[in-house]
Amino acid sequence: MHDLVIRAASAFVDGRFQPAEIGITSGRIAAIGTDLDGPAFELAADEVLIPGIVDTHVHVNEPGRTEWEGFASATRAAAAGGVTTIIDMPLNSVPTTISIEALQVKRQVAADKVVVDTGFWGGAVPENLGALRELHEGGVFGFKAFLAPSGIDEFGHLDAAQLQTALAEIAALGSMLIVHAEDPGVLDAHANQGGVSYSAFVESRPDEAEATAIDRVIAGVRRTGARAHILHLSSAAALPALRAARAEGLPITVETCPHYLVLASEQIDDGATQFKCCPPIRSEANREALWQALLDGDIDVVVTDHSPATADLKFAGNGDFQVAWGGIAGLQTGFSSVWTEAAERGIPLDRVLQWMSQGTADLVGLAQKGRIAVGADADLVAFAPDERFTVHAAELRHKNPISAFEGRELRGVSRRAWLRGHPIGEATNGALLETGLS
Repeated sequence: MHDLVIRAASAFVDGRFQPAEIGITSGRIAAIGTDLDGPAFELAADEVLIPGIVDTHVHVNEPGRTEWEGFASATRAAAAGGVTTIIDMPLNSVPTTISIEALQVKRQVAADKVVVDTGFWGGAVPENLGALRELHEGGVFGFKAFLAPSGIDEFGHLDAAQLQTALAEIAALGSMLIVHAEDPGVLDAHANQGGVSYSAFVESRPDEAEATAIDRVIAGVRRTGARAHILHLSSAAALPALRAARAEGLPITVETCPHYLVLASEQIDDGATQFKCCPPIRSEANREALWQALLDGDIDVVVTDHSPATADLKFAGNGDFQVAWGGIAGLQTGFSSVWTEAAERGIPLDRVLQWMSQGTADLVGLAQKGRIAVGADADLVAFAPDERFTVHAAELRHKNPISAFEGRELRGVSRRAWLRGHPIGEATNGALLETGLS
């Protein structure tokens, strides 16, 4: 007798959609079969059962900038979008997660607020190099570094020598460095006066900035053997170097984001700073190249880089892209937006799940997440892949009603989600996760 049996005419099991009954006991999938015993929930005819989405790139911003988001609003938005696990970035909270004391503060703040499972990245900044072990042993999933200014004074960037130091230290720990890869020298050389022109903003952060920084990461990985992950790749110009490095056997993985796959610079009006992010949304041709890289396996995963802010920051400067705060809020809409674009391209849902569920779980060593399999956590979503909805930011569960997807019709609705076998929203508490990497 199971605690719960979920019956689906179509469930994503063993890499394909098939009829299945999922028997859940003590929060885990105990059996997959037919005629299982236990209280039953049957999916609607237009729903499929999928593993919960695992979003490994989320800026929750609490404590310190909770007016931007916060664990309560972020995790409820996540659940509404089919996301059952998030990994929180070390900034833009105050304090940033660059010490064990800061990690403990973040855990204490999050503990009673999260409704999905939640883990934490640490930060690698100039002042904590040589002292990363304590954070590693404290359970962070790896270390984030910027190679150019982060925009937050309390989270400094690594220069070329510091990057090598960080990679060597992280290699010794058996951890992973995740990198915001833009080169400060290239950015300085292309700095302009800003203004409302979106094309001028893109020119100020050219493809060369990403490609040059990624070349530096590749060289460092080759020298140290450290595992590195390239965050939010926006430029297809960096793909040949990444492809060659991976063919060489270097342990480098790559992510991109929904806004780079769905949006294009040709669609962005001057002054529309809700679309500002760094690195920027580039051309339609670039977007096509990113999709091809996903299909070819040159990009491993898709994550939201959910990075919200208040309206006064997002629209500061009256449309001046140099003044407005950057970042796209996409935690609730990310999965549906990628599925919408994929479906239009004839790409099946199983590929999207690989990029956004099992692939992201595997990236951070969460073998019990991102799959419907015996022994896995019963993190499941009843998903209606053909139901359509129009994005209205004010109706989303994000704290601030700002969305780059405002007014877009998206496909795919997460109607119900279970976290370790319990319906999310019915007095469910998420767990605070520690790394499975080492």
